This record gives sequence, C-alpha cells and structure tokens, in this order.
Amino acid sequence: MAPITDHPLRYKLANELHARPFPSMTAPCSAVYLAIKMPNDAVSRDRGKDLEHLTALLDRHGAPHPQPGATHYYGQIGKHWLKWEQHTEFVTYTAFSEAGMNRPFDPADFEVFPTDWLDAAPGQRITSAMLHIVQMPAQEAEVGKHLDAWFVTESLAAASVLDDAAVVAGDFRIDLNGHLRFAVFTRPDTTARRIGRIVQRLCEIETYKSMSMLGFARVRSMQPALNDLDTRLTGLMSAMTDEGASAEKTLHELLETSAKLETLSAQASFRFAATAAYEALVNQRIEALREERFQGRQHFAEFMMRRYAPAMRTVNAAERRLEAMSSRSIRASNLLRTRVDVERSAQNQALLESMDKRSDLQLRLQRTVEGLSVVAISYYAVSLVGYLLYPLAETSGSSKGALTALITLPVVGFVWWAIRRLRAKVE
Repeated sequence: MAPITDHPLRYKLANELHARPFPSMTAPCSAVYLAIKMPNDAVSRDRGKDLEHLTALLDRHGAPHPQPGATHYYGQIGKHWLKWEQHTEFVTYTAFSEAGMNRPFDPADFEVFPTDWLDAAPGQRITSAMLHIVQMPAQEAEVGKHLDAWFVTESLAAASVLDDAAVVAGDFRIDLNGHLRFAVFTRPDTTARRIGRIVQRLCEIETYKSMSMLGFARVRSMQPALNDLDTRLTGLMSAMTDEGASAEKTLHELLETSAKLETLSAQASFRFAATAAYEALVNQRIEALREERFQGRQHFAEFMMRRYAPAMRTVNAAERRLEAMSSRSIRASNLLRTRVDVERSAQNQALLESMDKRSDLQLRLQRTVEGLSVVAISYYAVSLVGYLLYPLAETSGSSKGALTALITLPVVGFVWWAIRRLRAKVE
C-alpha cells in the first residue's frame, strides 16, 4: 500500500502562521517604525524592488541577506534589531535598540535609516513613528507629567493595557521631525515578548489607520464628480416624465451617466474594500490591547470613535451612495428602455397598418387590371379563333362578322374562367 502524500503547500502554509513573530524588547529601549507605500494609489508592489531596497540597508551593516522571495526578515543591523515585513500595499521596517538610551523621541534614533537610503525607497512614506519604552515610575503621577510634556494634550490618548501590564500613549500627530510618537510605560514584571506585542500592536494601529484614511481621501476627491452625476441623474429622471422630451435622447444621456458611475465604482472598488478591511484591523488591534482608562484620559478606542470613526462612516456613506446611484440609473435605464420599446412597437404597428392598406390597394388594382387583362386576352383569343373558323364561314354561307360575334361570348367566358382558376391556384 502506497504511503499517504502531503499536499505540496502543507508545510509552507503551516509555517506561514509562525513566519512573523513578535519582537522581544526589554525596557528601557526605543523603536523607530517606517511604512512605505507605492505612489499613485497602486495596488500591488514590486516585491523584487522591496527586497533590493532591504538588501541595500543590510549591506551597509554587513548583515546577512533574506531568502529569495522572502516576505519578512528579522535580524541585527549594528546596534539595532530590524524587523521587515512585506504586505500587499506597503512594506514596513521596525528597528529597535536597547543600548545607549538617549532623550525621549530623539531624531537621531531614526538615523538607522540613512537619508540617501530613504530617498531611494521604491515608494512613498505612508507613516513613520518613534516609540519610547521605559519602565513605569514608582509614582504614577510622574507618567502624567511625561505625557503632558511629550504630547499634545488635546488629542492625547492613554490607556492601561493587557491587564495593567503597561500604559501606552500617543496623540497621533506628526511632530516637527515628521514622525508620530508613542510612549510605553511597562510594569517590572512585564515580559519582553509582551512588550514586543504591545509595540507591534501600536505600529499596526497607526499603519492600518493611515491606510484606511486613503479611502477617505479618495471619497473627498470623488465628491464633486458624484454631486455632478447625482444632479444630472435627477434631471434625466425628471425628463422621463416629460412627454415632449425625446425618449431616445434621454436614454442615450442616461446610459452615458450610468457608464460614468460604473467607471467611478470600478476605480474605487478596491480602495473601498481595502478601507473596510483596514478599519476592521484597527478596531481589532485596539480591542486586543484590552484597554482600561488611565488617569481619566481618553483611551485609544475613544479617540478612534471621536476622530477616526466619522471618516470611516463618510467612506461607507459614499460607497452606499455610489451603489444607490448606480442602481437608480440602471432602473431608470430599464424603464426608459421599456418606454422606447413601446414607442417603437407603436410605430411598427402603424407601419404594418400602412402596409396592410397599401396591400389592399394593390389587390384592388390587381383585380382591376385582371378585368382589363380578360378583355385584352379575349380580344386576341377571338381574333385567333376567328382566323381558324373563317374557312367554315365560306362553306356555311355565314359572314365573318356573324361568326366573330358568335364566338366572342364563349371565348370571353373561357378566358375569364381560366384566369379565375389560375388565380385560385396561386392564392
């Protein structure tokens, strides 16, 4: 009996679940994060260029290269540990270091990514962040002082997470150096892997939030076109009730509007779907933090509810509006097409009636011509029969005129009967 065989993708799919482990960090430490996206709202990335860009950074530090076709990498570059991940629309770099802690959110920490290397990136920066990870001060009141000094209080979100394992904070604002800031205050008994998970979650929340906001930007750029098409569609639907308007012209304009709506829908369909997916990931990552209120401040979920959720509702409303307008234009086109078909049927019926009248006139004319043809044929037939019977007239003593008069009626009757019979056969 042959042994059972494995599916060729069995090990690859199983290993994919463990391919992106969380980093391990111990406080105090710092981390810098970078996410690069293709420009012009491109959907897919050139994975080869992403690997080349990563390799260029690794070569600066003499670090080993990733495997060909890799979508993730974890290794040491100098005094930093680097985590690289490739996604559908973007690629991320996370570098963290536990050596030589500088002042909080020191711009020098981001020098792990050289300026010339950043300039050669295959895409554009969608977000970047600096994370400051320290142990919780003995007096929790000190945390509040740090938060007020590091962040914009008006938009600051702070919460105790993972059953009070740490306090996380951020204001989701871009500082003067072009980066967002997040602070993590850990309890003494918080493990290195748990700290790594917290840092990873914060980076994911920021990245997915930024990516989903691309949908909001797309909606704002689409808004003038949607308003124009909505006005035009409403006007065309009003014209449908006008008996004096040309139905075919209105149908042509309506189909043109429907085509424009379908084009907008096709162009925005991926962004709408991606926005919904990213929004779900943002909410999922925040929920995974298991937030609790800290010092009466708003937590991340509350911040998202007030600042982020309205933008996502705008995207959802625009998507529903576009679908509704497309459905409305399709229904209007179907109704107008039915009206055009009815009008054409009426025209065809009138044409058939006209053709029927002409056929009746032709039949009457044919019957008139038929009578004339009987006379004409009879005339020639009488002449022929007369020529045949003239010799008999001399022997019988009758005149030619009498003989012609005698045969005229029978010949005419025979010709009329023959033509009637022939017509009956044809009909």
